[in-house]
This record gives sequence, structure tokens and C-alpha cells, in this order.
Amino acid sequence: MSEGDFVALAGFIALFAMMALRVPIGIAMGVVGIGGFAAVAGWQPALNLLAQSPIRTITDFNLTLIPFFILMGVLATNSGISRELFRAGQAWLGQFRGGMALSTIAACGGFAAICGSSVATAATMTKIALPEMRRIGYSDRIATGTIAAGGTLGILIPPSVVLAVYAYITEQDVSRLFIAGVIPGLLAILMYMVTVRVAYARSLPDGARFVASEAFASLRGIWAVVLLFIAIIGSMYLGLVTATEAAAAGSVLTALVGILRGRLDMARILDSLIEALRTSVAIYTVLIGAILFGYFLTITQTPQKITALLVGLDLGAYGTLALILCLFLVLGCILDAMAMIILLVPIVYPVVTQLGFDPIWFGVVVVMTVELGLITPPVGMNVFVINSIARDVSLVTIFRGVIPFVLSDIVRLILLVAFPAIVLYLPMTMK
Repeated sequence: MSEGDFVALAGFIALFAMMALRVPIGIAMGVVGIGGFAAVAGWQPALNLLAQSPIRTITDFNLTLIPFFILMGVLATNSGISRELFRAGQAWLGQFRGGMALSTIAACGGFAAICGSSVATAATMTKIALPEMRRIGYSDRIATGTIAAGGTLGILIPPSVVLAVYAYITEQDVSRLFIAGVIPGLLAILMYMVTVRVAYARSLPDGARFVASEAFASLRGIWAVVLLFIAIIGSMYLGLVTATEAAAAGSVLTALVGILRGRLDMARILDSLIEALRTSVAIYTVLIGAILFGYFLTITQTPQKITALLVGLDLGAYGTLALILCLFLVLGCILDAMAMIILLVPIVYPVVTQLGFDPIWFGVVVVMTVELGLITPPVGMNVFVINSIARDVSLVTIFRGVIPFVLSDIVRLILLVAFPAIVLYLPMTMK
């Protein structure tokens, strides 16, 4: 084992030890990155990186879309759009058996289109949908399982913060990644609805009577979501704006909609800005740590060595891809989505590109794989978020409720791997 290999191995051991001690992932990666770089190149170059890298990251134009999209989601939450989405879903889908569960999934998908955060989607819909589902007789297992699974749509349906981070790490066009997530996102909504009807067929309450006047009236409450989605995704698809410009415009439009409808006053706007700032700072801290850790990986040539190792196993392209995705699935049981993307993508991305896989396609596939980590034990971030709000529902109950949706996710993942056109069709038609 060479000196570089020893330093790299020691760095990974130190990183996982710090995470086991609950050191924040961004801090842990930054400390290991600087320490490992210093062990190879000396302290002066390492300290120069520490002085320059945070400033470069914070001022990088390509990353400014992250705080804008976060702000857009917070403004949408505070202006009550999520509640109107749920009401519209109930008005149109409530007539079917299990209609409120279907409405919850549809509302999660609609909210994800203007939020970009799975945790925020799960938390918001828990407050709105769980009391209503309990009121008409849903068991806690079905209700919380549906909300937890629906929340995962937040990191797939564009705009997605996780896809934006993947684009930054791999230097891909974030607009194409967002557009690539549209069809898989719609497929996820459809398959979740089918899962509800199939897995819980005997346990679902009967649907409510369909009232056409109420259904059409509910559409007035969601025009803002349609407008925002068309403005953001449509303009990017047509090549009229960049993703950053779309994010900025989306934030302004969301604020204007909330103000014009009397849902946002100065106090709520200020609260939204503060909340978005806190979330953005947390993400930037992780990104800065990841960049410092990336310099450490580069100087020890870890990605190149892992590429040679995996390719040398002679498993074939799809065999190696399956191994990589299994690694994401296993680590998804102990790490959150952002941590997995930031930690693993710089290491496995060279392998994927050398094997000839499309980087846009891989981005959507890996984000979909990461989704599973949000609802699988022992971490299951969405599960813990729901439990923190509905404290009378045990973690075991929620995890039991998401099992059918985990199986649905695995089937969907197999479909995307077998038929890449599901992901790549829309990006290929972009201007």
C-alpha cells in the first residue's frame, strides 16, 4: 500500500468515525479534506485551500439557484399553496376508494414541483393530510406510509435541490437534469397511486361523493402552482432562461402570488427569508466541506484507483452499475440524501462515464436510488420528520407503512435502467 492509499484509507475511516459521533457531515468532510490534503502536500497549501474554497463556493453563480429554489418552496408553504393542492386533489380523486391517500400523493407531487425538498414536502403534508386521513378512518400505518413515500417526490420532480447539487459536482447542465426528471417524476406519482390501490385494497375507506361544482371550484386555488411550474420548467425547456434565472423568477412570482392573494404579509416574508437563509447556509456548509474533501480525493487519486478497481472486476457495464446502486442503497440506510450525493458521486462518476452511461440519465437514476434512503431504516429522514410531528405514531408503524412503496421504487428503478429513454426523451428534444 502506497502512502497515498494509506492516507486515503485513514481519511475515510476518520470521516465515518466523525459521522458516527454525529459531527455534521459538512464539517466532517471539511476537516478530513484539509487534514488529508495537508498530510500529502503540507499545511501551507492546505490552509490556502481553506482560505479560498469557501469564498469561491459562496460566490459561484451556478450555485445561486439553490437559495432561490429554497426560498420559493418556503414562500409557497407560508402562502398556503400546499393546503390548496390537497383540497383540489381531494375534490377530484376523493370519489375513488382510498381517494384521500391518492389526493395526498397528488398534492405531494404538486408541492414538489415548487419546493424541491423532500423533508419540507413530508413535513408540510403531514400537518395537512394526516389529520384528515385519520378523521375518515385511515390507519396510521397507511396514512403515514403514504405521506412518507409521497414526500420523496420532492427531490425528483423539478426543481430539485439534490439534482442541482449533482449537476454542480459533475458539471452537467442543470436545466437538462431538471427536464429529465419530469417523466420519471410523473411515473413515480402514478406508481405510488397504483401501490396504494393494490397493497391496501382491503383497508382503504370508501370514497366520497363527487361534486362537479366543488371540483372545478378547487382549480381556482391551484392556478398559482400551474403558473409557477410552466414558468420555471417551460422556460428552461424552451431554452429561454437558465436554471438560475428561472429560480430567481420563480421566487419573485411565488412572493407576488402570495401577496396578491393576501397570504403573505411583511412578517411572513421576513420569516420566509430567514428560514430560507438557514437552510441555504446548511447546504452551503455541506458543499464547502465536500469541495475540500474532493481536493483530498484528487491528490490521493482515489477516484482513478476506484475506477480501475471496479472496471477490473470485469462485471460488465450493468453489473458494475448494479454494484454502484447497491452501494447507494446500503449507505442510504445510514446517510441522508444530500450526504450520499456529495460523498459518493465524485468517486463513482468517473466509473459511470468510463462505462459509457449517459451522465444525465445516471443523475436521475442515482437520485431515485437516494429516494429509497429517505424511507428505509434506520435513518429514513422522511420517517423521522413525520414522527417528530405525529409523536403518537411509532417509527415502526411508519416503516411498516412504507414497505409497499419501497418495492414500488425498486420496480421503477429497474424500469429506468432497462429503458433509459424514459429519462432521456425530453432532454433530447430541448433547444
